[in-house]
Order: sequence, then C-alpha cells, then structure tokens
Amino acid sequence: MTSGKTSKSIREAVRHPVIDADGHWTELFPVFYEYVDDVAGPAMVDRFRSRYGHRFHGWYEATPAERQRKRMRRPAFWGTPTNTADRSAAILPGYFYERLDDYGIDLALVFPSIGLTLGRDLSDPELASAVIRAYNVMAAETFAPFSDRMIPAGVLSLAEPADAIEQMEHAHSLGLKVLVTGGTIVRPVEEDARWQPDPAKRRVYIDALGVDSPYDYEPVWTRLTELGIPLTSHSGSMGWPDRALVNSFVGNHLGHFAQSHHVFARSLFLGGVTQRHPALNIAFLEGGVGWACNLMSDLIGHWEKRNKSFMHERLKPTNFDVEAFRVLYEKYTVGNPRYAGKVAEIIAGNLDSLESDTSQQELADRDIDTDEFAAVDISNEDDIRRLFSRNQFFGCEADDPMTALAFDDRLGLRLKPVFGSDIGHFDVADCTETVEEAWELVDHGLITEQNFREFTFTNVVQLYKRMNPDFFAGTVVEAAAQAEFSAEPD
Repeated sequence: MTSGKTSKSIREAVRHPVIDADGHWTELFPVFYEYVDDVAGPAMVDRFRSRYGHRFHGWYEATPAERQRKRMRRPAFWGTPTNTADRSAAILPGYFYERLDDYGIDLALVFPSIGLTLGRDLSDPELASAVIRAYNVMAAETFAPFSDRMIPAGVLSLAEPADAIEQMEHAHSLGLKVLVTGGTIVRPVEEDARWQPDPAKRRVYIDALGVDSPYDYEPVWTRLTELGIPLTSHSGSMGWPDRALVNSFVGNHLGHFAQSHHVFARSLFLGGVTQRHPALNIAFLEGGVGWACNLMSDLIGHWEKRNKSFMHERLKPTNFDVEAFRVLYEKYTVGNPRYAGKVAEIIAGNLDSLESDTSQQELADRDIDTDEFAAVDISNEDDIRRLFSRNQFFGCEADDPMTALAFDDRLGLRLKPVFGSDIGHFDVADCTETVEEAWELVDHGLITEQNFREFTFTNVVQLYKRMNPDFFAGTVVEAAAQAEFSAEPD
C-alpha cells in the first residue's frame, strides 16, 4: 500500500460504481462432471476426463533430458491464491458475492478458469460442443441467485462458424449476456496430411479469423451483433513455437495474452471486420493495452508507407531511373576492377541481390494490383484511429502501469481500457487490494480521477450496453450505468 487507502475506502470515496470486467471463479470438476452428464451422458464425462485429466503429469514424470529432447513445455503451477478467504471465494460464488464490498467492487463480471480451456482441442468437435453446452448451463444456473452483483461469462468456441453460432444461440437462450472465446485458433497445415497421417504431428499455423482463414466468419460476427453479445477474447499463446520453453513457465507466460490479441486484432482490422461490423464491440482481456498502443501506431505507420497510392508513387520498382544510375555507377566505380563492366548486367536485373534474375518491370507487373489495405476503406490516419479505438476495449489488470498509455493524449492513441481484477488467479494474492492497486495510477499522477472513472466504469458500460441496452438491468449499477451511457457522446 502506498497511500494507506483500501479498495473499500476508495470505492466509498469515488462518485461512481466500480465494475470488474474480468474476474474469475474456480470451477469444481466434480460439479462440472454432473452438468456434462446431464447434457451429454456419462460416456461424454469419461471422454472429457480422459482428455483433460492429468494433462501436465507427463512433464513431471519425464527426466530433464527427455523434456529437453521432446521440447515439453513447462506447465503452469501454483496458479491460484492460497489464502483461505480468497481461494474459497473463487470456488464459492455465494461467498464471492458477500466479499464484493471488501473488494471495492459493485458489479463483477465473472469469467471462467477451467472454461477457458474448453473447445481448444480440434480433434474432437463433438466433445467440445457437449462440454461447452454443459459449461454454459452450469454458469447460468450457478450465478442466477447473485445476478444483481455478479454476471457470469459463458464459453464460446470459434473453431468452426456453424458450431459457434449454435453455441451462442444456446447460451443466449440460457440468459447468458457475456461469452468468452479465443480469437486465435491453432490449426494443422492441411498439406501435411499427404505425408503425416496423425494430425497431432503435423505442422501448425495460427488462424486469426479475419484474414486467410479457411472458414468464412462473417455469419458469426453478424449473429453476435444480432444477439447483442460483444466479441470477447481471452486467448493466449502458450505453447506456440516461441512459447515452449522447457524449464520456465514465466518465460512462456510473459506477454502471451498480448501476443495472441495482437495477432487477432490486426487480422480483424486488415480483414475489414471492424469496418464491416461497426456495431460489434470487441474486447481483448487480460493482455493490457500497451500492445494495442503499439499496434495502432504501427498500423498508421504501415498504412502511410504501404498504402497503394504511396507505393505506386514512391516504391514501384520501375520508378527507378536506370540511366541516371548508370551515370552514377560509372562515375563512382572508376578504378575498381570488381565493378568494371557489370553495369549492363546489373541494370538488366533489378539491382536487388535477392532477385537479380527478375527485372524491375517484372517486379512491378507481378504486384501492380496488390493492395493489402483493400478490405478496409482508409483515407487518412484518423480513419485508423476511429476503426481501431471506437469499438475495441482492452482488459488491463490493476497493477499494470502501461494502462496510463491509453489516456496519454500526447501520443494521440486514446484507447479504451477496462479494469479486470483477475481475481481468482495467481497474480492476485489478496483480492482486497485490486482496486487499491488500480488507484495507484491516480496517486502517482499517471492518470486523472476522470481517467480512473473511465477505466473502472464508463468503458465497460459502453462495451456491453452499446450492444445490449438491457445488459445492466436488475443490477445494482443499473441506474448509474444508464446515466453514464446517456451522458457519453456516441
């Protein structure tokens, strides 16, 4: 503590509710098995247990040499708080509910823990569909008694569009208003089926759904909009080739949410999804906002130098004046025998040592119609700022100082961070300190009290209420959310 303030006292002092946009509960497997049994029968329970049970025992059972040889990724360990009160609250929603005042939180949006892993195994879509339906029934029933201060997130897999639509419609019928999904799908390379019969042993690529996906996701984005459900991604990149360290969970974990979000966000933008679906809000949770500031800045820089007009004007290979180069070449290589007599050969190619057998005209002709921003209509950098920032929201944890970047007008990046406590997971050792840690940004002069209001209240109201006007109906923040929403310019 740097100021002597507690989360509870901070909440009592500010003139607005505090909404936790990303806390977690710790589901109990024995309870979940009952729901799977109810939805799909005992055989599906057995299939689920055989795939999910003891997933990480192999690392511990292998010798150090075996781990290194097989590149067995260091699994997570000690991933939940161990003080009894906080651990119990994460397990028992009723106790979680009772402790919200001590946490300084008016309304908690409660996301999965086990549920975040469902639907990632593409080898058994029938199992994925069954356990996701069961999970959503469990979430809806478990949190129903606490709906005035707790809103559960259901689970949605985007592995296949038709299945995704079926899942979201089922969840919507249960009354679920939040669905968490993964915006990146690890898929096997189809070509490898010619020589590798086992899909698990094929090379993989990351499908980020907006560009070059094997599926058309337009019906998914449309249906989410029709149902009033934001596209809420909580996917990471653990296990990707650059995140498979054998002996360091920390090394694998650092920035892994941000990496996955970066891939997903740039794919949606370049694929024109954010432009074609202006009513679809998108949230990237638990990765912070620093990566998003970097991405938006990079998009502006790349558009300025890689848009079609600029490239034709400044980068088209045939723009190069070969005759002027000939004069310079002959002037500045006089007396160097290694350069002598080669100017004609060099000009016949493209002066590029990597493709010296291809003329400048050929290079120009083969890419003359390429426009990598064709899917999104951009006339200036303000269009990029608008498309990237208006409908996109970024979950930031309480102790992340990079949140301040989103409010720094000097950088011209103005994004919309939302406060996510991450209660229930290892980085929150004391759940009563999360709001206090977020307030330290104000104490240290990194953000203003108005910024804090936007971070912990305004932005999450926009995220959900813009798509679903009744999202906060029946909650303790209903009236305040309506007033805040009405006061905000669209």
